[in-house]
Amino acid sequence: MSDPATDWMQVRLRCDAAAADALSEVMSALGALSVTYTDAGDHPILEPGPEEVRLWPSTELTGLWPQGTDPAPLLSRLRAIVGDHVPLAAVPLGDRDWLRAWMDSFHPMRFGSRLWICPSHQEIDPTGKVVVRLDPGLAFGTGTHPTTALCLGYLDSLGDLRGMSVLDYGCGSGILGIAAALMGASRATLCDIDPQALQASGENARRNGVQGRLDITLAPPRAGGHDLTLANILLGPLAQLEPTLAALTREGGRIALSGILEDQAGEICSAYQRHFRIEGVDTREGWALIRGIRNGEKAL
Repeated sequence: MSDPATDWMQVRLRCDAAAADALSEVMSALGALSVTYTDAGDHPILEPGPEEVRLWPSTELTGLWPQGTDPAPLLSRLRAIVGDHVPLAAVPLGDRDWLRAWMDSFHPMRFGSRLWICPSHQEIDPTGKVVVRLDPGLAFGTGTHPTTALCLGYLDSLGDLRGMSVLDYGCGSGILGIAAALMGASRATLCDIDPQALQASGENARRNGVQGRLDITLAPPRAGGHDLTLANILLGPLAQLEPTLAALTREGGRIALSGILEDQAGEICSAYQRHFRIEGVDTREGWALIRGIRNGEKAL
């Protein structure tokens, strides 16, 4: 049962993108411990540019106040600022063990025949399995998103990766490069433009005991010759990176490209046909992964 004396207090309001930051500052000034932004309509932002912050045309702000906060003064102050036409509501949030609730919702997941992603707090029989220990964090990539699942399924389909050099371009949490190392790859290079992703990749590599076979770097590698290149990023960067990824993949090497919607696959296939023979396109829940083999033409 909800108890006003121990409940946390959430206050939610809707606004347009132009007003979101100013109203967030107002909420903070009124004592909000945090303010989150979510899409109040159906306007997904799939591809912001580097260092670009874009908000949804209709944005919902949710402020969180400490336990026992009386919502009436907050609603009154906010209503005076936003007017009567803006949806505004206070919602009590019962106290609970949020860490435990999160842990209980994340379970081991299988991709293909033997590749598993398992949270660190759960046990799994490793017999006949390749088990990647990974917990959700700031960096993208835990296996729950269809594009990551497609990449993991593709890795599993390759079987033994012993002796292979792997490039994980846009590594996020490091999940793909780490999985490749656990599947036998002799060396994996993980690169990302986000320092938080590199930190997460390093921590996950240590958790899985493969840090000695990984190169984790902010700058893309200069040398090519990788046997397998993985890039789970976004449409625009993926198309622009074709010459770079071609130069980093050896002749006869494999490439797997994801992070794109199913109806965007044709555009990426066209962009990569100069240097790669497209083997096929795998799809899952409206998302796509493109498989290819590097041909012998020199990349510019």
